[in-house]
Amino acid sequence: MRALKTLPGRLVRCPLVRCQRAATAVEYGLILALIVLAMMLALIELAGTTTGMWNNVSAAVQGAR
Repeated sequence: MRALKTLPGRLVRCPLVRCQRAATAVEYGLILALIVLAMMLALIELAGTTTGMWNNVSAAVQGAR
């Protein structure tokens, strides 16, 4: 009977270590998401620049014929 009385209290309380681990995991997840987003944006910009460069080369080669 005593275990049933203390059960709600144990379910509500969050051990401090477990809460900090969850918060740290969320923070690392957000940092990783920002890094991936920055990498994707950089690749998109690089792809646009590279495509423009190859279009210029193609135009120069066709103009030389």
